[in-house]
Amino acid sequence: YFNPAAMTMLPGIQVSLGAVGAWPSYQFANAGIGLDGGDAGLSQGAGNGYVTWQAMPDLALGLGISQPFGLGSDYDANWAGAPQAIRSEIRTVNYNPSLAYRVSDKVSLGIGANYQTLDTDMTRTGLNYSGSDGAWGWNTGALFTLSPAMRVGVSYRSAVNFSPDGGSGIKLPDTAILSVWQQVSDRWEAMGDLSYTNWNTVKSLGAPGEGVDLDNAWRVAWGAAYRASDAWKLKFGIAYDRSPTRSTSARIARMPDNDNLWLSLGAQWNAGRYGRIDAGYSYIYVRDSNIDSTGNGIRVQGSYDINSHVLGAQYSIGF
Repeated sequence: YFNPAAMTMLPGIQVSLGAVGAWPSYQFANAGIGLDGGDAGLSQGAGNGYVTWQAMPDLALGLGISQPFGLGSDYDANWAGAPQAIRSEIRTVNYNPSLAYRVSDKVSLGIGANYQTLDTDMTRTGLNYSGSDGAWGWNTGALFTLSPAMRVGVSYRSAVNFSPDGGSGIKLPDTAILSVWQQVSDRWEAMGDLSYTNWNTVKSLGAPGEGVDLDNAWRVAWGAAYRASDAWKLKFGIAYDRSPTRSTSARIARMPDNDNLWLSLGAQWNAGRYGRIDAGYSYIYVRDSNIDSTGNGIRVQGSYDINSHVLGAQYSIGF
């Protein structure tokens, strides 16, 4: 998904199937009257599947199906901010055929096409909106093997512009990523990435008559893996994700996000010819989010206490 050029590193036919669940908590404390809305966090699940084929020694083909963007929140119907938001849900599915070519022992290039579907459901007092659309995008990447123990990747995924029926247009953002992998010793490997997302392309979440004001944002992540044995690998990671919502007045009840810190751990079990199983857990700590938003005849003023738990698993096998 992140860098199609890396498919040249995968021999034969490789298949990977995975699933992720997220359990967020959005606790709002109203600075005015009561009716705080309960816990507005909406649990969500997402699946993914990938297959790659080494068609020629220097040419690889692949197909990925994933759910790259999502949004979910659900307040009590009678909460103080109901004229601005009650339920907010966005679901996407991305179909991504791609190819990669090894130019030399040092350089591989990749490119892909993306067909993405979007479904959005938005409710508030006096509004019950559902819309859907499909649109095309593209992605590309390069992988540089600087030494047997170090690789550097760069990748770019384009924006995708949707026009859901009966609603406002949604332009999901483009993202550029720089990543590094280093084999530190025979047991330790380290990796990191720096990404930049153009969130200011997003002017609406789809509901008619509503807009958002988002800033572009960086994300930095670092991780390590320790090979405990031939069968077991342990993984650790940390990431800092800058929120696209910077100001109290720009924050909206549908998306009360703030800067967040990811703390992750996981493990891989390699069963040889029977494949590999990876599992991971992340705790996402989110800075307290203050909000002072006026819309649809109501002012929402207060703060959010936000955190999230994310659990994922993946099965991979090669032929």
